Amino acid sequence: MVPKRRFTDYMGIVLRGFAMGAADVVPGVSGGTIAFISGIYEEFINAIRSVNLQAIKTWQKEGFKAAWNHINGNFLVALFLGIGTSIVLLAHQISRLLEHYPVLLWSFFFGLIVASVLYVGRTVKKWEAGTFVAMATGAGFAFWITTLTPSGNIGEHWYIILSGAIAVCAMILPGISGSFILVLLGSYQTILTAIDHRDLVMIGWFGLGCIIGLLAFSHVLSWLFRKYHNLTIALLTGFLIGSLNKIWPWKEVVEKKVFTRADGEVKEIFIRNNVLPQHFDGDPQLLSAILLGLGGLALIFLLEFAATRNKKI
Repeated sequence: MVPKRRFTDYMGIVLRGFAMGAADVVPGVSGGTIAFISGIYEEFINAIRSVNLQAIKTWQKEGFKAAWNHINGNFLVALFLGIGTSIVLLAHQISRLLEHYPVLLWSFFFGLIVASVLYVGRTVKKWEAGTFVAMATGAGFAFWITTLTPSGNIGEHWYIILSGAIAVCAMILPGISGSFILVLLGSYQTILTAIDHRDLVMIGWFGLGCIIGLLAFSHVLSWLFRKYHNLTIALLTGFLIGSLNKIWPWKEVVEKKVFTRADGEVKEIFIRNNVLPQHFDGDPQLLSAILLGLGGLALIFLLEFAATRNKKI
């Protein structure tokens, strides 16, 4: 059943999509986290899942309007409008922030994820042995992903399609960063450069991979929510906990890797380990980092308040 919405409601969905897109650009933060805490996660998964053969049959038998309602088309258009606009507008800016103000940016997202752990964990209806095991499994898996070594940049079209299909599955999982998966696959810089330079061909190949991954993985997630809702939420909570290893603001370089991109350009990858602020090689910016971390916490509570208020209207 497609919920009835006013124009202002759809503007709110566009803004949620914008926040999801901004999060997805950062290697270590998941747009799925934003979707979950803003109250649209399950509707998003179910809407994607409904883009199937049944939608085509509905179009043939009942017309375009019925098929559009079947896939919750207005919701999807508003959400992807926000996501796409955010990625196009913010890809370059966030890349610069990561380069010049990494401690402050990671501090903000660290606070955001800590608050998300509390929020998502609170939605588990009953904590028991199974849910604790699911949470521990999710945390261990996400932590392991954050310890993997990034690969070199590969630009072949088939690999970009594969990268999009894999990364988008992570992008819709709270706590698993699609951007970081792209870093591990060696495709992050290729995609970011393509977006920054409006390379429509490369963006198109990546988008094709994303569509394939979304349509396939959304069915799995929707089934998990229907059959094992509590365990699935606990698993997602674990993903968030494990991702904190990647988002810790203070890091030290322990290794440098040099690789050659498909276009011949030589690039460097720095392998970093987490350190305490007092051991950070540089200005730890501790006060600013704490304030931004608290800002991330506050943002989640504001989103939660807005989502709760929306449900009451």
